[in-house]
Amino acid sequence: MEFPVILTPGEDGYVVAKCPIIPGCISQGRTREEALVNIRQAIELCLENREDEGWRLPSEYEFLKLSVSG
Repeated sequence: MEFPVILTPGEDGYVVAKCPIIPGCISQGRTREEALVNIRQAIELCLENREDEGWRLPSEYEFLKLSVSG
């Protein structure tokens, strides 16, 4: 399975990784590579617990970039 992941710089210098289609699935790492390893583990853990937590993955989603003025 493939999942979208968003990487952003954290305030503490770490790289923050989020999986936007899984509620609360976020991790971080000192480097991009470490953040990706950590978010992969977080996604796997979330998937293991999704039934107990009562949520489902969306059957479809669309990933877009949206331009906004301002």
